[in-house]
Amino acid sequence: MMTPLLELKGVSKAFSTGEDEVVLFRDLNWTLSRGGVAAIVGESGSGKTTLLHLAATLDRPDQGDILLSGVPTAGLSETALASVRSRQLGLVFQFHFLLKEFTVLENVALPAWLTGVSREESWERAKDLIAQVGLSHRERSFPHQLSGGERQRTALARALVNNPPLLLADEPTGNLDPKHSQVVQDLLLSLVEKEKKTLLLVTHDEEFAKRTGSIFRLTGGRLEQE
Repeated sequence: MMTPLLELKGVSKAFSTGEDEVVLFRDLNWTLSRGGVAAIVGESGSGKTTLLHLAATLDRPDQGDILLSGVPTAGLSETALASVRSRQLGLVFQFHFLLKEFTVLENVALPAWLTGVSREESWERAKDLIAQVGLSHRERSFPHQLSGGERQRTALARALVNNPPLLLADEPTGNLDPKHSQVVQDLLLSLVEKEKKTLLLVTHDEEFAKRTGSIFRLTGGRLEQE
């Protein structure tokens, strides 16, 4: 039996608002198999983004563990987590978080270069991904010179540069108009298929979620498949 790529084991998470405690998850168990493409939907405030941040090891559960390719992460230091994250995960957020002082090519290539990949190999991999998202003519442009859709396409290429097995996307088209949203959706799903990645998507766009073929609704701290 193949080890799940992502596994949540007994995950609990709560936060305080003054005197009250809001429990988002209690003893949540869930797995995502390799090659899966799944979407998490739910009402605002249901904890979708928190759940994705937990899966990305950007936040830690109050109890329980997050396993990536079968490896527990609860006991890892922040340095060790960063190393695991760079090898196992590609992250795409609602905001692109591009470095404004670097070009498109540099923004995409840097994550690979910083993990020890040679400059030549990092830049070649970045050029290939930039071409795949249709931005070869923008390689030397800076983020402020790009449209919103172009920035998000750059962020998608950057998320793939380290060849991670798992891609996590949090409302990746949430800030785009319908035209650019459709372009980014198409690119994300086609690249996941072409690059043979596993995708976990958080979105409020029900039509986008349907394109994944596997929808989980987050309600009452539980993930229920639709």
